[in-house]
Amino acid sequence: MACAEVPHPCPFARNRRKAAPVTTTPDYRARSAARLAAVQALYQLEMRGETVPRLLTEFHQHRLGQEIEGAEYLAADEPFFDDVVSGVARRQAELDELIGAALAEGWTLNRLDRPMRALLRAAAYELVARADVPAASVINEYVDVAHAFHPEKEARFVNGLLDTLARRVRG
Repeated sequence: MACAEVPHPCPFARNRRKAAPVTTTPDYRARSAARLAAVQALYQLEMRGETVPRLLTEFHQHRLGQEIEGAEYLAADEPFFDDVVSGVARRQAELDELIGAALAEGWTLNRLDRPMRALLRAAAYELVARADVPAASVINEYVDVAHAFHPEKEARFVNGLLDTLARRVRG
């Protein structure tokens, strides 16, 4: 999912408009950039079927914190990015089952577009495996990512689904 394929400003660029974060520390911005990049990487992983190590290397060397087509990408928390991408790849079947169970009756994960699947998998991974990140932060961050790739209706869907997942996996 190249930025050119996104119907609005590249979500990885510094000039992207977004809601004011709870905190504006560099760590927050680096984690936000890592999440956005993770969704793009997971989309690319599904589209191209690349290996995770090769994909991580590509993002480290050519995307994270780089200037591409005149857009300067934010520096990302690389260990966090690596954990989300690798964790989703490692636990995808488990995450897909959790997401599928939270979908409305008659819906399957395959009915969702690839960017949405990538986003939900990344968020589900954080809810399941990253107890150090508050559930509310995970939900808010991925709703923001949803706004970068989808209209408002889909962002509300992400909010509801992630709230359901958070209650199920975090109690």
